[in-house]
Amino acid sequence: MALTIAHEIIPLQADSNGVVRVAGTRVTLETVIAAFSEGATAEEIAQQYPSLNLADIYAVIGYYLRHSEEVAAYLQQRKVQTDAARKRNELRYDPQGVRSRLMSRRTHQR
Repeated sequence: MALTIAHEIIPLQADSNGVVRVAGTRVTLETVIAAFSEGATAEEIAQQYPSLNLADIYAVIGYYLRHSEEVAAYLQQRKVQTDAARKRNELRYDPQGVRSRLMSRRTHQR
């Protein structure tokens, strides 16, 4: 019996905001790559994120290893976008004293 070699689709999808996620989940490419880069095995990633299929994790890691420059560029772009969003939010909502403001509201509601 001959082995059929099939081209498989990498289980990654970009959402409407351009965020790449593992297909069918809310887990981002950044999350999987960060865990892998920190030394986690595919099995450990699957344990940490039960919505991920082990085969999909291996496929995503394989994609990353074959396209590391492109993925690194994407991750850098995402970092710039998230940093900018964080700065915009901090300008709109002062992060200093959040806990005390929330505790004050809680005290006044009673």
